Amino acid sequence: MLVWPGILLFILLRFGRNLAEFFSSLGEFSLKGAGFEASAKRKQAEAAAALAAAAVSRNDGGATPESAAIAAEAVTPRVIKRAERSTVLWVDDHPNNNIYERQALEALGVSFVLATSTEEALEKLKQQRFDAIISDMGRLSDSQAGYTLLDQLRSSGDRTPFIIYARSRAPDHVAEAQRRGAIDCTNRPDELFQMVLLTLGRRF
Repeated sequence: MLVWPGILLFILLRFGRNLAEFFSSLGEFSLKGAGFEASAKRKQAEAAAALAAAAVSRNDGGATPESAAIAAEAVTPRVIKRAERSTVLWVDDHPNNNIYERQALEALGVSFVLATSTEEALEKLKQQRFDAIISDMGRLSDSQAGYTLLDQLRSSGDRTPFIIYARSRAPDHVAEAQRRGAIDCTNRPDELFQMVLLTLGRRF
């Protein structure tokens, strides 16, 4: 199902004149991909629109014009091919907060399985293999739930690539996440998008 027209309407309502600048950026990266198939260009545009909407939802509107450039750089036919073979587990007790981030990656073919607790995530990990895991940090019953899940996985020998998507990307939080075995920690949709694609690229 195509979702990006609705996302673009959302951006229009939020940004007004800035939408013209956003589409200008889309035009620039489309020229770079002149040799791409039409479907690849469409996926680029959908991913860029969803990234822009994610930035808006996190009150980071300044990143909107950059979304097209990020999509142009990160999204290639090879990346799309890998994405279409990938399934990611996303653990968050408020999954609706990440709708646009997921849509940006779903536009490229990434499939998601959602879990709202550490226990549910562990159960789903018993049932199937995932190419990556994205987790929030704090949940009602555990302010460090992201670390709790990560520690349990690493202590059991599970090395599935793990990314923490939380409120902070402070250097000490990033360092602690990496020390515990995560790939990285961020609160920015564009960084998450790039981290996931880079991770999936390494898996194939």
